[in-house]
Amino acid sequence: MSQDLSIVQLMLNASWVVQAVVVLLVLVSVISWAAIFRKVFTLKRVNRHNEDFEKEFWSGTNLNDLYSAAAQSARHGGPMERIFASGMREYHKLRERRITDAGALLDGARRAMRASFQREIDVLETNLSFLGTVGSVAPYVGLFGTVWGIMHAFTGLAALAQVTLATVAPGIAEALVATAIGLFAAIPAVVAYNRFATDIDRVANRMETFMEEFSNILHRNLGQQPSQATPSGH
Repeated sequence: MSQDLSIVQLMLNASWVVQAVVVLLVLVSVISWAAIFRKVFTLKRVNRHNEDFEKEFWSGTNLNDLYSAAAQSARHGGPMERIFASGMREYHKLRERRITDAGALLDGARRAMRASFQREIDVLETNLSFLGTVGSVAPYVGLFGTVWGIMHAFTGLAALAQVTLATVAPGIAEALVATAIGLFAAIPAVVAYNRFATDIDRVANRMETFMEEFSNILHRNLGQQPSQATPSGH
């Protein structure tokens, strides 16, 4: 492509509407890529923290000791650790109120873990809807710029006595750039959205499985040691 038909030159000669559309799409693309990289690092960190906590949990560590450690590192730990801490915290509060019914204790711990689980999922899904919106809307925004650019080009050609390919090509090319940039913004966002949605579902399933297993451990401890104030092990 010659310098006269370079993308930069085409954009400089384009109408202000097409220029605005292109600037908007480039800005959205940059923001979506930043969100993608943040989400990649976040999910890696979450999986690492969850794996480390599961190893510690199933190593036979006393639940009270594990709860103390989880309570101290709540901000720096992983979602699974915070879910565990929420369940144990509610369990302790109910025992402090001298509630001895095993069903009430177990239900309270489960509700606390479920609420914590939902908060963790909400955090993991941050910016996910933005990526979905970019993936679905960006092509149409680019198409709008293209349609407007073509209309502008043909309006300008109406005043010419003779129309050739050389006079038509620049206007059509600058209009098509908007669609190309719209696709450039949309395709990574769609791919990332689908990938992250799948990864978050896996994390959610893993945490739900942990909640059920921990609930079973609490249930066994309550059945075997009804007189103790706290569960001692698993």
